[in-house]
Amino acid sequence: MKLKQLSYAIITALGASSVAIAQQAEESSSSSREIETIEVTATKRAESIQDVPVTVSALSGDALENLGVDNFQDYVEFLPNVVFQGTGPGQNEIYIRGAATTQTAISVSSVQALQPSVAFYLDEQPVSMQGRNLDVYAADIARVEVLPGPQGTLFGASSQSGTVRMITNKPDFNGFSGGVDVDASFTKGGEMSNSLEAFMNFTLADDLAVRITAYNDNQGGWIDNILNDPSNGGYGGSAVVIDRISGGVLSDPANTPTVAPDNTSLVEEDINDASYAGVRVGVAYEFNEDWDLLVQHTRQQLDTEGVFSYDPTLEGTSSVNRFVPDENSDKFGLTTWTLSGRLAQLEVVYTGGYLDREITSTIDYTGYTNGGLFSAYYVCNYGGDTAAADEACLDPTKFYKESTDTSRQTHEFRVNTDAENDWRITAGIFYDAQDLSSVGLFNIANTEKFTDLERELQGGEGINSGGIIFPSEISFVNDISHGIDQIALFGQAEYDLTDTVTVSLGARWYEIEDSFKGATTTVDVAGRLRAFGTLDPADLAAVGEDASVINAAIDSGQLEVSLLDDDGVLTVDDTIYKASIDWKANDDLLIFASYSEGFRPPVTNRVGGGLATNQQGAFEGFRIPVYSTTDTLKNYELGMKGDFFEGILRVNATAYFSEITELQTSRYDPTNISFLVFTDNVGDAEIRGIDGDLTWLATDNLVIDASFSLLDTELTRINDELAGIAPPEGSELPYSASFSGNVRARYFYELENGLTAFVNGSLAYTGDRLAGMEMDAYVLESSTNLIFGTGSGLSIQNEAANYAGVTYTDTDGSTFAGGRYIQDSYVLANLAFGVTNDEWKAELYIDNVFDESAILYIDKQQYTPKVVTNRPRTVGFRLSYDFY
Repeated sequence: MKLKQLSYAIITALGASSVAIAQQAEESSSSSREIETIEVTATKRAESIQDVPVTVSALSGDALENLGVDNFQDYVEFLPNVVFQGTGPGQNEIYIRGAATTQTAISVSSVQALQPSVAFYLDEQPVSMQGRNLDVYAADIARVEVLPGPQGTLFGASSQSGTVRMITNKPDFNGFSGGVDVDASFTKGGEMSNSLEAFMNFTLADDLAVRITAYNDNQGGWIDNILNDPSNGGYGGSAVVIDRISGGVLSDPANTPTVAPDNTSLVEEDINDASYAGVRVGVAYEFNEDWDLLVQHTRQQLDTEGVFSYDPTLEGTSSVNRFVPDENSDKFGLTTWTLSGRLAQLEVVYTGGYLDREITSTIDYTGYTNGGLFSAYYVCNYGGDTAAADEACLDPTKFYKESTDTSRQTHEFRVNTDAENDWRITAGIFYDAQDLSSVGLFNIANTEKFTDLERELQGGEGINSGGIIFPSEISFVNDISHGIDQIALFGQAEYDLTDTVTVSLGARWYEIEDSFKGATTTVDVAGRLRAFGTLDPADLAAVGEDASVINAAIDSGQLEVSLLDDDGVLTVDDTIYKASIDWKANDDLLIFASYSEGFRPPVTNRVGGGLATNQQGAFEGFRIPVYSTTDTLKNYELGMKGDFFEGILRVNATAYFSEITELQTSRYDPTNISFLVFTDNVGDAEIRGIDGDLTWLATDNLVIDASFSLLDTELTRINDELAGIAPPEGSELPYSASFSGNVRARYFYELENGLTAFVNGSLAYTGDRLAGMEMDAYVLESSTNLIFGTGSGLSIQNEAANYAGVTYTDTDGSTFAGGRYIQDSYVLANLAFGVTNDEWKAELYIDNVFDESAILYIDKQQYTPKVVTNRPRTVGFRLSYDFY
């Protein structure tokens, strides 16, 4: 109902605006003014964005420059149907049109995360990665294209709910040109930032051009690591806290004081620095009039220190307690090539790429102590039954170190028929090979308390994994390799029924092989998958499972293993479809309707097939899935694209309805199910929405752009064992607001001596969003109060009342509510003032004018909430110079 009312309000407002614009158009003599039209490649053909019969949002390179946008977190604010969720640069996931679920914690995202639901492309190459999307700096960019809705027929597996494409500027043959941009800014309560970007284009011969782009951006921090004060509600202030959390494990809290973690040496202001440094080299060669080759190489290094979240139990919105230096290094090299030409009437394209990415991280894991029974077990009695009455619990400081290497090789060969025909075909073959190797080292237990037997079993030093003995301070290891190979055939055919009506049909057949190898300290992952693939009694016994029990679970439908072969390799294949019809009502109005399908492939689990720890109630007999099955999204949409009043007003809008079946999500419930994170199919969902954008040339000197997204999401089915844990039927999906939108205006006026002055302004609104798929907010608030003596102050939506007679029950038998945190709404405003001519531009800007501290993401990875926030008010100066 709310969605319908808001839709009517917006339509009424647009109608009122149209009347006013019509009156202005009649009075104006500037009827020759027209809105710039962006050319996009959404259908793998170059076409005007207004002629493509699919929903496409695009920000041109000029728009990105006017907005002062450099990275993905910045420009999603101006794409209201796109959501960017995560813990900081290089640690985020993209969601489109509300199709979102809980992703795995960043500390294990490399080994257990879901495949992305949104594909991210740099030019022709997919560069998506589970849990950690490639964070490409937006330097020398032609445009950013967003294709909401399933794009799987043309763009593959991770395009379930949409595709984002960053298109770079290519070498051109028009001679020498170059440009440089410098930027310096000051952040309220934080450090100074500065950046330098430059490009040079050379025409070395009539048939050879080179373009080089380089950038270096140092972003100063604003989060302060303040002194931990146990006497004032700080971490580890009382043994009673640990006793209450652990359910009374400690025999005599009065005689067993905790040792509070000490961060004295790490106290520092503005700890969350980030730096991007990179270079891109492109070489274009024309063999003849029909054939050309483009080769590009991009290399980037992203380094961050500290965290980009604050602790809401501390004063203000920029304070945190960290006990281990947080660091993240993320570097990649991407080499791509595109050979294009013509064979008779066919346009032929072969494109490929090789991506090599290396990630090393150190994360403060001290918060792991907050996790209920873990606090006593890992801090006090690891290596023994119970801490002695006169023995102090040890320092709970912990850390996590990760080293992950990823490579991805893609090849695509496709052909297009002549665009002038009344029938057109795009068809091709795609191959994708991804390999990931990740070693995660956890210091989560006080290994000083190892027993002699444990030390002997671990070689007298530390954990032995694959013949490598890790240091004694390491108490848990993930040592995983993951390979995903995909081959696909795709095609799309269009036919002009009349001069104004076109129908199209697309399809994609795919086969994906998923190989998950390696082990954790406690689980032989490769052995388990092989055992469930062979179902051999000896193999199952080797991993602690009884063949008769497992076969009974399979026969009853409780476990699914049919996709595994004898080596434990998972193989899935299927065909998805897309169909559409569009009507060119006149030269300025296009109306289209479409049906499309998208999918995410299955994800194998490290502890697949294991029994839940807690065998009571809904969990009686529950077994962890060996793998989550494919979740699919079917989408129906109706859209229009139109230019009105002699080209001074452009309105594009799309209404859509999506159905998601077997929705995949990440699950982690160590007290009920498993010590390790796993993936599961939580149920089904429906999404209804409207996307819209408009551009209005209000006067000769004023351009106004606006866009909005309306969403109504609903869980329509929840698995029985999740009752009381996951939100109930009828609840909203996480992370996406029911309404978000933005308005941008650019006013310019002529000065003397060929100069033009301008003023840019923008407002971006994001509504309330729910955090995650687990109703754990009250549990986390309980922990927060026990540990820090105060709650987080964050808003919570109580959802457990929707369950008839279902409540959470604590270990002492008490009941408490179930709900999710709310990421409260916010408005961000930016202003810029400047002067420009044909060669240079000088600009003074103010980002986050009202100094809004937005809740971008609530990080619950360590059992008490932390808030990822935006940069405070920032004032800067930007100077750019182009030369030819």
